[in-house]
Amino acid sequence: MRTKQYHWMTIFVLFCVCFSACKPSVEEINPPNFIIIFADDLGYGDLSSFGHPTIHTPNLDQMAHEGMKLTQFYVAASICTPSRAGLLTGKLPAKIGMAGARRVLFPDSYGGLPTTEPTISSMLNKAGYATACIGKWHLRT
Repeated sequence: MRTKQYHWMTIFVLFCVCFSACKPSVEEINPPNFIIIFADDLGYGDLSSFGHPTIHTPNLDQMAHEGMKLTQFYVAASICTPSRAGLLTGKLPAKIGMAGARRVLFPDSYGGLPTTEPTISSMLNKAGYATACIGKWHLRT
């Protein structure tokens, strides 16, 4: 009888140890930080982190080494305005009026990305992230 009790106590203790080991740590609870670098006319092999033999990009290489490298990615358009709109909204540019005659927005262009369109930054803000856009915007709203 005692052997059965010790057996069940051992299972209970192991269960408790395993359960406490499976609890998420503080690091797992915090959402990850991430940076999206969006560059015009940058090809897959144009960075040394992806194997370019003569172009040296040590800071981007360090980010790729310490973080994550995405190796399969497609843009929504081949030119700046619609491709940025596609990245920010997750939609094809034609679905949000950013194609056709309004392919590229210049300073004197009419319109821009519809303000009613949800963007990646508005969704991230709702999830508690702080967001920023640095550099060429080219989607006037």
